Amino acid sequence: MDEDIKKSLFENEKQAKETLKFSRMEIDKLDNDLINIISERTSYAEDIVKAKTYLDMDIYDEKREKSIHDKAKKLASQKGIDQDILFEILDDLALLSKRKQKHILDELE
Repeated sequence: MDEDIKKSLFENEKQAKETLKFSRMEIDKLDNDLINIISERTSYAEDIVKAKTYLDMDIYDEKREKSIHDKAKKLASQKGIDQDILFEILDDLALLSKRKQKHILDELE
């Protein structure tokens, strides 16, 4: 990289290394928070599948997933997040929940 560009980013190597270290520590904290949130989100699968069973609903709820995508589309735009990648993440979270619901349903039968 051109030296002038480097100088415009940081005053010195120490500052760049400190920024890198701090940013990585913050990301590690956020990753931990994300895992806790995913765990909490997934913990509702049992209540959801029991309610769906009682209401004679399928595990897959197209209307609900469309609603989630619609909301995420707006938030992605507001936050400057790539919509396609956000949809992939949300679809993976939905899959995680559906798998847990299926597992619970199998145990109930």
